[in-house]
Amino acid sequence: MYAIVGCSSCSNLWLIEGRSKTVQCPRCGSRRPYEKRRKFLETDDPDHAREVRASMLASRQGESDAFARVDAFGDLEDTVEDGVIPDEEYLEAAGLDVDELAAAGDRNTRQPASQSKRAVVEEALETLESPTEADIVDYATDRGVEATYVQSALEKLVRRGAVSESRGTYRLL
Repeated sequence: MYAIVGCSSCSNLWLIEGRSKTVQCPRCGSRRPYEKRRKFLETDDPDHAREVRASMLASRQGESDAFARVDAFGDLEDTVEDGVIPDEEYLEAAGLDVDELAAAGDRNTRQPASQSKRAVVEEALETLESPTEADIVDYATDRGVEATYVQSALEKLVRRGAVSESRGTYRLL
């Protein structure tokens, strides 16, 4: 079951699925029992519920006429699918040679996207045996991570309890 409910504190309208004991407004955070929330519509059809909520929001903003000119929610998806231009046609219309682009993609010899900085620090902790801060910094800087970031990341990981530090040696927990 789907319901359009309203908030008495901020006048927000939103859609909920199912039925819980309490419902919290996503805008202002007020929490009230489900039974005390004003329900504008209860239906088993999610598309119908979305359509009615959109209509109510348009009406609030004085845009009822504009909303009436828009197709039904379920029909919009079909309209979008019909209006998609194939990649080749789009590229040709932009004046690009599709075959040349495909050949350039085949020639691309770059490595896959690099790891995040944090992943590099964690990898150093996993890979190195009894690593010190200097060892981890060396490992990470060889992979393009700044030393200041490594030091900051190690402090945060220790504070968070993900890493232990004893006598200058770090260990991943």
